[in-house]
Amino acid sequence: MASAFQHKASSASGHNPNPLLSLGRLSNRPELGSVIGMLTVFIFFIIAAGSVFLTPAGFAGWLNVAAEIGIVALPIGFLMIAGELDISIGAVIPASSLTLAVVSGHFGLPDIVGVIAALSFGLLVGYLNGWLVLKTQVPSLIVTIGMMFGVMGLTLGVSVLLTGSTSTAIIPGDTAQFLLGQFVGGMFQVTIFWWIAFIAVFFYVLHVSPFGNWIYALGGDRDSARNAGIPTATLTKSLFMSSGFCAAFVGVSQAMVYQSAQVAGGQAFIFNSIMCVVIGGVLLTGGFGSVVGIVVGTITFSMVNQGIYFTDFNPNLGSIIIGALLLVAVLTNDMFRRMALSYSSKKKG
Repeated sequence: MASAFQHKASSASGHNPNPLLSLGRLSNRPELGSVIGMLTVFIFFIIAAGSVFLTPAGFAGWLNVAAEIGIVALPIGFLMIAGELDISIGAVIPASSLTLAVVSGHFGLPDIVGVIAALSFGLLVGYLNGWLVLKTQVPSLIVTIGMMFGVMGLTLGVSVLLTGSTSTAIIPGDTAQFLLGQFVGGMFQVTIFWWIAFIAVFFYVLHVSPFGNWIYALGGDRDSARNAGIPTATLTKSLFMSSGFCAAFVGVSQAMVYQSAQVAGGQAFIFNSIMCVVIGGVLLTGGFGSVVGIVVGTITFSMVNQGIYFTDFNPNLGSIIIGALLLVAVLTNDMFRRMALSYSSKKKG
């Protein structure tokens, strides 16, 4: 009783009796390391690139990249928190682009029909991924790699069969161009605003709705989550479907922006999105992460990826910086996790 009263009194007076507990409370935030990394990278490029990095063109350079990667990174982050992974996005993005281009470009159907077909394709691939993972009990890494090659082959075969080519042009209508393909102010892709909308939805799901606790529980211990009454099978399929949908959305956006689609072109999103998620504080072992961290990790990755071109450095240094960030992120994320666990045990004690 005396210790509890002393704690309340010290809190009321603005003094924390144990600074280590304050540090532990702060370290309990999964995004802490990623925020530190982002601020460090931002300051570095302000110094290295000068005022040009702070111009609208400078911001547009990395924001346009962040928006496309960020939309894919959000569901990838959810899957990693749940202890799963989706590699098939590297094939879904170009396949959905080509679906839209073939339906609305080659065959001339309304843009909305092509968009629905492309998004439905992404949902279907996501559902098949989830179903196969549950049915076969094979790790999702292996299942989605197989799905990626299957979708790549299917996309190539169908494209050549229907159009006689591996690329197809599309001229979107005014409404489709306004919603998905325009450049605001001549520099900023409209995809940035869609990214913000996706962030809001994913933040609500993970941090406000009950589904967030289910996702964390799934990554912590699937069997315990199932025994607790969580519909793990349905949740797993839903997470893979969200990944397929977001990958398809990015594919649709790219087709609208560049007014063409090719069979290949999405493989870079696989590792880029995973790097964004890891830099953002999501553990590879699952059960730990946040939407804010994923967003911050995406911004950090994109600033390095594009900011290097505003400096006098060799562009290849960007890969070195990203690699170093990834290594540091893995080490600091594990350190913050252990600090958070130590804080939790002391709090219970």
